[in-house]
Amino acid sequence: MTTLAIGKKAPTFTAKNANDESVKLADLVGKEGIILYFYPRDMTPGCTTEACDFRDNFQRLKKLGYNVIGVSKDTPKSHTKFKEKEKLNFDLISDESGEICEKYGVWREKVFMGKKGMGIVRSTFILDASLKIQKIYDGVKVKGHVDEIIKDIQELNGK
Repeated sequence: MTTLAIGKKAPTFTAKNANDESVKLADLVGKEGIILYFYPRDMTPGCTTEACDFRDNFQRLKKLGYNVIGVSKDTPKSHTKFKEKEKLNFDLISDESGEICEKYGVWREKVFMGKKGMGIVRSTFILDASLKIQKIYDGVKVKGHVDEIIKDIQELNGK
């Protein structure tokens, strides 16, 4: 596994989005910063709240020079339904194999409703335009997370 740290290059990947198109992280170099967030499952309460918060703040993030990409193990078809239902204005990436989750260290043992099991630990990575990691949020709490990201981007980039 790649050691993820601030200032290091983010692991690259190629995966399908909600439109079943291939998205290659390396192709996004030099365009804008990326907020890459990992979430457990489409259309669940916490994941919907988080996605809608990114949706509602998308223009603020774009003005700061950042795009948003959500990643889960859901299928492209599930992502399409989620995007349509919640009117999401950013890309969702399907990591059905779990390879991306492994590279980013977010596929871990967790406890849900008293049961231990493997799953995606809600995490966010802020990447600059050269795909270097600027900030890592591990075990994210949904409420206030996007506001925290905006504040941190402003501090990181002196805006």
